[in-house]
Amino acid sequence: MLKITKNSFNTQSLTYNGGAFCYAITAYTLSFYGLFHESLVVNFASIILLAHGMVIAAYLVHECAHNLVFKKMQHNTYFGKFLVWICGASYGTYEDIRYKHFRHHVDNDDVVWFDYEEFFRKHPRVLKLTQILEWFYIPAHDLIMHFIMVFTSFVIPKRRNQRKRNLFVITTRGSLFLVLTIYYPKVAFFYILAYLIMMTVLRFMDSIQHDYSYNLTLFSKERSPRKGDFSWEQEHTFSNPISMSIPFLNWVTLNFGFHNAHHSDMSIPWYQLPAKHKELFGENSKRHVPFSAQLKIFHKQRVNRIIDNHNEDSPAGNDYLIAARKAEVSGGNAASFLTPF
Repeated sequence: MLKITKNSFNTQSLTYNGGAFCYAITAYTLSFYGLFHESLVVNFASIILLAHGMVIAAYLVHECAHNLVFKKMQHNTYFGKFLVWICGASYGTYEDIRYKHFRHHVDNDDVVWFDYEEFFRKHPRVLKLTQILEWFYIPAHDLIMHFIMVFTSFVIPKRRNQRKRNLFVITTRGSLFLVLTIYYPKVAFFYILAYLIMMTVLRFMDSIQHDYSYNLTLFSKERSPRKGDFSWEQEHTFSNPISMSIPFLNWVTLNFGFHNAHHSDMSIPWYQLPAKHKELFGENSKRHVPFSAQLKIFHKQRVNRIIDNHNEDSPAGNDYLIAARKAEVSGGNAASFLTPF
């Protein structure tokens, strides 16, 4: 396990972030080539590889947002702006992603603009359709969020000044996908499957990392009552690594499951988070949700967590962790740093 040695940050960053970037780009390009292959086996492998390449690109965007890839913020910004094109989050701006995510950290809150529960209450047929699709493991709730992201400047009044850029991205990506759909419909379908897998992985990891309910304060200057409360933040943040016994498996999501470690110090890059987790909780701590429990929660609550997944009787803090370890919580839904609203 890597020790937290910030004086060796540059060398480690080149090795780990460079490796992750090379993997993401290689996976993205090779898998696209594989989608055109005649063999369904190659197609299936390419779908998985493409999805994972986009997952790694997404988590590198997260690293860039925290300025953990390069020394200079400007270089992290350039890199992040490039990566959002890889993971399909380029319709809005990188700055929007970064701003909302930092509000999440600083306010100790899930700050949003879109009140999706109110939306579902006003559109019961949409809710019913979403519930049906989610029962079949189709991330319909996330698709609604990503639809808003695509048309962000036309849906969110505060982002009307982004319409020229938004139209450029819609036209560029839309034209490429239209050509793919017309001439290679099979490939277009496979790309959609890969993107759905990426969304599923991201929301799986986000689902139980906090027991926060969301607040509609993204464009508000209202001060969060929990701002700066480090103890409260740690109590209501939960780690969900893929494996504690096989550390390498956590690289599948760039160690994003060590969420308490990340929230304890935002300046620690992904490859040092396991060491920070050990420093915080010890070698054999139970301050995490086992992967088996994560799978049970994801399966059992896939419909229930869409709406009204927080109430007065819901466990919180340490009680939430205990319940989550027993797979007795619903978890959140559709909370991705790629959809900054």
